Amino acid sequence: MSHTEYRHDHEPGLDEEELLAGTEVRYASHNTESRRLRIRLGVSFFLFGLINNVLYVIILSAALDLVPPSTPKGIIAFCNIFPALVAKLGWPYLLKGRIRYARRLVGCTAISMGGMLVVALFDSLPMRLLGICCASFSSGLGELTFLQLSTRYHPPSVAGHSVGYFASGTGGAGLVGALLWWELRGLGVRFGVGLSSVLPLIIPLTYFFVLPQPERFVGGEFSAEEDEGSAMSASYVPIPNSEDENGVLEVVPEVAVKAHVALSLQDKWRLAKPMLAKYMLPLFCVYLLKGIKFEYTINQGISPTLVYPVPTRETHWIMSLLIHSMRDYYPLWQLVYQSTVFLSRSSISLGLPPLPGRLLPLPAIVQGVILCTLAYESAAGIFGDAHAGISFALVFLLICVEGVCGGLAYVNVFYRVNQERYDGGAGADAERAKQEREFRIGSIGLADSTGILLASLLAVPTEIGLCRAQVARGKVFCQSL
Repeated sequence: MSHTEYRHDHEPGLDEEELLAGTEVRYASHNTESRRLRIRLGVSFFLFGLINNVLYVIILSAALDLVPPSTPKGIIAFCNIFPALVAKLGWPYLLKGRIRYARRLVGCTAISMGGMLVVALFDSLPMRLLGICCASFSSGLGELTFLQLSTRYHPPSVAGHSVGYFASGTGGAGLVGALLWWELRGLGVRFGVGLSSVLPLIIPLTYFFVLPQPERFVGGEFSAEEDEGSAMSASYVPIPNSEDENGVLEVVPEVAVKAHVALSLQDKWRLAKPMLAKYMLPLFCVYLLKGIKFEYTINQGISPTLVYPVPTRETHWIMSLLIHSMRDYYPLWQLVYQSTVFLSRSSISLGLPPLPGRLLPLPAIVQGVILCTLAYESAAGIFGDAHAGISFALVFLLICVEGVCGGLAYVNVFYRVNQERYDGGAGADAERAKQEREFRIGSIGLADSTGILLASLLAVPTEIGLCRAQVARGKVFCQSL
């Protein structure tokens, strides 16, 4: 290299150490910006999951206060589940074309707020059920929308980051919603539910002002993480997109994008069929089994029958700190369950490795064993009525495992679907590839909602049958609840 060439490549007065130091500073600055983007992305999707599901939990927690005592509480569960199932069935499978995320999320916010206001402002049962249906529909549509939104982020590590934090937020909604209603219920249904109706506003505020756009994750260390050979591995450049409702540049591959691309029903069936046994069946079984026991019915299923004599300080010191009446058992089981669900749904965001694909059915199998064990404990008593302390410890442990299995099934199924890459080549239709990824992850939600709905129908006769079995052996606690 000539002296002239050397002077061209190196600024005058800078030696090798100074150049190296400058490079390290720029690298450190880039890493700091990358961390900030990941933090903003994680916070955004955590809030999406938390707020989208928290009203659902508040309605379940407030069920006893929303309807007259003579009204079956199962009607609240049905109205809080069926509209979400309709949304998860209708939008991915029946609607065609591109997803307008901003418009959809603003619409979900308006429907959710309107539903909660109807519940707060009207005392008649039909109007309150209508409001609950609106909030449920918005929650179901919101959940699949946020999962589909996660597929817009690349490389795969960033997309998985968004799914992990969204799942963590949905797990936290169980704890936050129950605690929030515990604090608001003293204000009365009208004011408490009305005050909670402002919570959905957090979603559009987060979307427009906190969530980083997908193009922010292009270049630098993010480019090095791109998968080779996938349709989304084509080089990325910011290209103006007149159809992007956010008014920002949308990053698309340097391949031809058709103006009007829409998946047909045949295309969607082709995409959904391989996922039936691999993803949908395990998720359906998990939600069916845990729905019979806990979360998706009001005082129904197995958990309301898992009651024992009120412990005293002399006989069971630890139990006496938690249980002061027989009505405390069911809320305790709910608290234990929701806490472990939150921890397990946060496993990906906490940096724990995902379950291997071949182990995805394992949570459903474990839950089947737990279902049989708890049903037998409720009906016959494994250790007998004279050993309430041992029975309490067993139930506590099994509910912890139940929550872990339920959370792991949710986060790992959606994480695996999000991370799957499909060969399309550099010349693939980018718009079609994007819609296929959005449909794949959006179609999975049908499985969990179907399991929840079926569980709500099976839980009523399950509780009645177990209570009768207890009464037959002289244990009548379930009749006094």
